[in-house]
Amino acid sequence: MQLETWWIAAWFLLVAWFVPLLGDHWFTAVERFLSAIAAKRLACIALLFLTTIIIRLLILPVIPYPRPLVHDEYSYLLQADIFAHGRLVFPPHPMSRYFETFYVNFHPTYSSIYPPAQAVVLALGQLLGNPWIGVLISTAALVAAVLWMLQGWFPPWWALLGATFVLVRLAIFSYWMNSYWGGSVAALGAALVLGAVPRLKRHQRLRDALLLGLGVFILANSRPFEGFMFCIPVGLILLLWLFELRQQKRPLPSPNLFLAILACLFATVIFTFYYNWRLTNDPFVFPRSLYYKQYLSVSPFIWGKILPQLRYSNPQFEAYFNGFIRAQYGGTWHDLKQIELQRIYAFWIYFLGALLSVPFLSLPWLVRDRRVRFALWQFLFCVLGLLSVVWFYPHYAAPGLCVLLVILVQAFRHLRRWERDGRPIGVGWTRAIVSLTVAMLPICLVEHILRPRAEVCLTYNYDWQRAGIISELEKIPGQHLVIVRYSPNHNVQREWVYNGADIDHSRIIWAREIPGVDLSPLLAYFQTRTVWLAEPDAEPPLLHPYSTVQLTASY
Repeated sequence: MQLETWWIAAWFLLVAWFVPLLGDHWFTAVERFLSAIAAKRLACIALLFLTTIIIRLLILPVIPYPRPLVHDEYSYLLQADIFAHGRLVFPPHPMSRYFETFYVNFHPTYSSIYPPAQAVVLALGQLLGNPWIGVLISTAALVAAVLWMLQGWFPPWWALLGATFVLVRLAIFSYWMNSYWGGSVAALGAALVLGAVPRLKRHQRLRDALLLGLGVFILANSRPFEGFMFCIPVGLILLLWLFELRQQKRPLPSPNLFLAILACLFATVIFTFYYNWRLTNDPFVFPRSLYYKQYLSVSPFIWGKILPQLRYSNPQFEAYFNGFIRAQYGGTWHDLKQIELQRIYAFWIYFLGALLSVPFLSLPWLVRDRRVRFALWQFLFCVLGLLSVVWFYPHYAAPGLCVLLVILVQAFRHLRRWERDGRPIGVGWTRAIVSLTVAMLPICLVEHILRPRAEVCLTYNYDWQRAGIISELEKIPGQHLVIVRYSPNHNVQREWVYNGADIDHSRIIWAREIPGVDLSPLLAYFQTRTVWLAEPDAEPPLLHPYSTVQLTASY
């Protein structure tokens, strides 16, 4: 939501500075009404879940469900298709050299390199009619889970405020809702963990221990490294809690609580080993590690070695791995400084922006606030984890989002109490921030209607021409084999060669034309199919019947 520029925020805050109680009667009525709703905790959770779904469905005529665009999305969708077929993997295809694509393992099994949690959600959606249904449900569940989490930390009204920020900033227009590789699933797991901690200390219920264990399981199968960094402080705070109880000679919690958590952790480890074994034939080798070993000559961590360039079977892999990937980080201090500043800015603009940064003016009070001291330390751990990896997208920080929300809500509470010369400046500022943040929903919708390609609010690009080719082929009877020919200046971020789980029974199969590699085995294997030649880099992209062109590489 890039309309949140500093000057807009400054204007609203300036008005609230001089007239902090402007519209006080109206604001008070709205706050009382929402407080009454928030007080009904379970009903409010269900209401927020349904509200997220309804709002997104209502704007489908304006912003349709997304088409996959980036490499990662296709990889997740492949694994979702495999799950929807009732399997964990498919065997290697005999023609796999022609299907080779990004972030997919073809040996020893045909499978995605990514953890399974996101793919499970997409598979659920696929079984319901469209993988995006899984995204819709998981993102709505995230908003509801955040509300449940914050209810364990704050009074109901403040919990509702924090969950509303997630709904407005992430659950409608961001790529977490409008793509297939967002962070909703991982953030959902973190919300379960962070919401269970204060409840365990307060009520010591078995239900909360199981929810904590479930959250850890989700994190381990969505963002393993970031989830591990997120969970380290959780384990420490629980141990410290036990130590304090013993020191104060108070009754210790029932052993069943910790047995339940340990059982969930054990199940997480066993499932991870089993999943690795099925996909890589080795319980200790992760699918992503296997892929990185085969294709990456740079480490995903900033301290890793930069190895000599590898050789690849096609020009697109050469350009991507030896060009784009290696250009991200060269192992120098200058490169390190650059990528760290870029990720800090990306984190700030995506999760906070100008408006939601204002409450952190209360930072001097926050650092002395015992209520959120644990959250501050946990956020520091999450930040250290994020700073240690080379690449960054906002969904990498999904676990840390939940900790940030706890800190943000408490910052709002401190800001709300701020007065200047007897004037309740904090009341005016918090009302201005919340009002403008919520107003971004209709503003972004109107902006998209007026300028659908501007991407001012919508963090996703729908102009993807591969989907148009698919629609064209689906109107033609029979089965199809599409040979993709790229130009030498092809944009390697726009890959066309992706297939479903059961390649041989797919209606449309995509294969790569590789310079110097004979296509005869591929054509003989699929001799009963109609063969096409696609040229994605033409303007517009071209699709020719195979019989009308000479199938030779144009390099």
